[in-house]
Amino acid sequence: MELVAGMNPHMPMKDVADYAKRVESLGFDTLHVPEMIHDPFVVSGLALSATTHLRVRTGVALAFVRSPMATALSAWGLADLSAGRFDLGLGSQVRQNIVERYGMLFDEPVARLGEYVSAVRNCFVSFANQDTISFEGTYYRLTRLQKEFLPEPLNEGMEPAIWIGAVGEKMTALAGSKSDGLITHPTNSHPLYLESHLLPNLELSKPHNSDTRVPIVISPLSAVENDDEKRKEMVLLKKKRLAFLYSTPAYEPTLKLLGYGDLGKTLRDLLSSGRTVGLHERIPDELFRQVVIESTWGELGETVLEWFGGLVEGITLRPPDQSQFDQQFLASASLIKESA
Repeated sequence: MELVAGMNPHMPMKDVADYAKRVESLGFDTLHVPEMIHDPFVVSGLALSATTHLRVRTGVALAFVRSPMATALSAWGLADLSAGRFDLGLGSQVRQNIVERYGMLFDEPVARLGEYVSAVRNCFVSFANQDTISFEGTYYRLTRLQKEFLPEPLNEGMEPAIWIGAVGEKMTALAGSKSDGLITHPTNSHPLYLESHLLPNLELSKPHNSDTRVPIVISPLSAVENDDEKRKEMVLLKKKRLAFLYSTPAYEPTLKLLGYGDLGKTLRDLLSSGRTVGLHERIPDELFRQVVIESTWGELGETVLEWFGGLVEGITLRPPDQSQFDQQFLASASLIKESA
């Protein structure tokens, strides 16, 4: 199983290199770089420059806030910088963020993202063949690429893989048919949801000429800590995070599957009325234990395999904040990575 390191989206840029070195030393295969506060391509460049064998993947970069050509150039440059250690993870985000925070379009997001991926791949072909581009779709039109603006070709095997972050069934089907891998969201990483919805959807959507579905990297929330009191503090923080996430309609499917279908509306109503104090108290303990990995560092490996063994190809976790727990984490990491 691929062991992927998550990272705090608020991490100062000056700390990225040291963090990347740390996760590489702890045996992580890949680092996922989110897009919330910093530009994910800048952060990826810092991480790749500081490491020698760690893979770096945007997890995920927002497609609709930049042109396919701009994204393709960034991804190509990072692949060149790292000798092929960069993967391009793309996602749509929700309408309000794209329209109101970035001032960009969000019409027909599944179809638009599918075309966006095709446009980026066409850019890659032009870069590799040192040729002009001719891509005309419904949402994007790329018909000009002079030789002066062509990046150098990459060595064989260095072209960035394209992953898609998906939650809903249509976006999952898109990932299954047009991407090189799927990254889940914390709200659709539950084993029951994976088995009953995501995996069958991917199986049905894989290309007809393919014998295998795309790999899945899950992104569950976790509260991993050896000290009981510190773990209680972490649980509180994760409950606050869940209360925010589950107030979004797009993230409700797992709630309904687990028998908490009314919780999302309750959270939205409270938020819209300004009653945010104590919002996390609406997350039942039983639900929390079902959707969040809660363990010690020594138990982490067995817990991950108990939940997800045989279901997915990778999992996103955070390393210990304190190096005194590194050996326990390394033992758990070895168990996870060696699993089939």
